[in-house]
Amino acid sequence: MLGLEGPCWVGLGPDGGLAVSKEFGDVWLFGSARRPLCSLGDLTGHHFGSLAGVCTDAAGSVIVADEQRRQVTLFPRARSPICLVSEGLRWLLGVACAPQGQLMVADTEDGYIKVYQSYLELA
Repeated sequence: MLGLEGPCWVGLGPDGGLAVSKEFGDVWLFGSARRPLCSLGDLTGHHFGSLAGVCTDAAGSVIVADEQRRQVTLFPRARSPICLVSEGLRWLLGVACAPQGQLMVADTEDGYIKVYQSYLELA
């Protein structure tokens, strides 16, 4: 993969590709052949702060933790971004989702892994 300056977080992307973020920047989506497809910022017009994690759910939506904005945002396919969590987060340092629909967020300020039972209901 060429052209990435300062990659920070990486996770599985939609359709077998990758989602790669820069600490202060954007999230780039790569196809299964590892060729760049687009950036979430360009695709949605969303402005990121300090990224702190990226993952993809079973539906192919990308989920991004933004430490500076203290929020977790869902980027569903062909829809506008949706803020999933913005309260009770202090210092994000990772995000993951489970196949059963749970959203897990690492919050290092208070030392917890916060589990949201059904993040799709938050959307």
